[in-house]
Amino acid sequence: MAAPVRKNQDIELYITALGSEGQGIGRYEGYAIFVEGALPGERVAATVIKAGSSYGVGKLRRVITPAKERVAPPCPYFGRCGGCTLQHMSYEAQLAYKTRLVKDALVRIGGFSDPKVLPAIGMGDPWRYRNKAAFPAANTDDGIAFGLFAARSHRVIPIADCLIQKEAGALAMHAVRQWAQECCLPAYDETTGRGAIRHVVVRTSSFGKTMVMVVTTGPLPRLERLVDLLQKQLPGFCSLVHNVNRERTNVITGEKYRVVWGEEALSERLCGLDFSVAAASFLQVNTAQTEILYDKAIEFARLTEDDVVLDLYCGIGTLSLAAARKAKEVIGIEIVPEAIENARGNAAQNGIPNARFLCGAAEEVLPELVRQERLAPGAVILDPPRKGCEAPVLRAIAETGAPRIVYVSCNPATLARDCAILKEAGYELMQTQPVDMFPQTHHVETVVMMSREKNQV
Repeated sequence: MAAPVRKNQDIELYITALGSEGQGIGRYEGYAIFVEGALPGERVAATVIKAGSSYGVGKLRRVITPAKERVAPPCPYFGRCGGCTLQHMSYEAQLAYKTRLVKDALVRIGGFSDPKVLPAIGMGDPWRYRNKAAFPAANTDDGIAFGLFAARSHRVIPIADCLIQKEAGALAMHAVRQWAQECCLPAYDETTGRGAIRHVVVRTSSFGKTMVMVVTTGPLPRLERLVDLLQKQLPGFCSLVHNVNRERTNVITGEKYRVVWGEEALSERLCGLDFSVAAASFLQVNTAQTEILYDKAIEFARLTEDDVVLDLYCGIGTLSLAAARKAKEVIGIEIVPEAIENARGNAAQNGIPNARFLCGAAEEVLPELVRQERLAPGAVILDPPRKGCEAPVLRAIAETGAPRIVYVSCNPATLARDCAILKEAGYELMQTQPVDMFPQTHHVETVVMMSREKNQV
């Protein structure tokens, strides 16, 4: 059936809902149209930019009747940069939206009839929370620049600052830009595969220390000058890492990381524990909310001093070591060698003898571990990448016979899909807690408790 609208047609819409990526959704003669920047309860004027067979996309031209939840976004790049999608919505409304987003995914994708989803836990100050920034480079009329990608593209929007990043991110970005300009280094161009500078990645700890990583296609010229600029312009600068990525890919980093100045790893403190974080290692980007998330995960796991716990996708061992304080033993599994090295060092640094870490793919290591050691874990904790778990991992988890599973996810859709598979394996969804790790965006972190035991809530 043909769409009732055509491309470039100007229309008016009443917005009734928000989509999973924060776009307003309205209907024109029953036909769904997604409009970025529109909010539920608003009447808007839009221009159709896509008219597909099942839905259309409109570009917001004017808000005719604003919703009470609409606020003025403070960032001058909002609407052009793709980093934030919800700055135009009050923070209270953002939290309510994220709670609904998780529940809707569990119902629609997971097939759960009435899942218990607690209200999303928000921040007192939902700005300047990101401890890691990745700024891609671009060539402009004024020379090389750094910024963020426009929504759903790899077109760089040059920026001077980002209001959800720690202040160190912008300071480091400007220092690296000055160095690149002085060295006449061009930005890497994805379309041609030419250029020298790809990204600057900045990671800041709660101690005020900052690690800077420059990703290039070749060597770093005038290294002493780069270090000098960073020392002068970036308080707390403690480490410079060089990563070479020569591949024709949109992946940020290559395989090799080399510390060319300063400390080998960044020091961080979470849940009363000290951690060393290498450049290649994963760490949640919101330190304050991570502690809330991990406390909730430990609460959901209901650990006792007799429990053996398996922590899959354990990273540098942050959640593993927090769990180890309440369990008999924790075994962490992670595929990134640098992260496993950090995890083992972190266990030693914190004097935690009952945590050990194995390097490899979870679907391969877990079944072999259970077979060799005849493990009967009291709980399994997992925090997989955004794509969720492969089916062999979920089968292996179910085959351990663990009575409790705690699943941490940054993607409600893949979380719901995987929870449905675990339900088929005999686990019941007990409760769900969204945690707003990513204010001003449509992303949300969620922790779920699934159990084969009764009376767990």
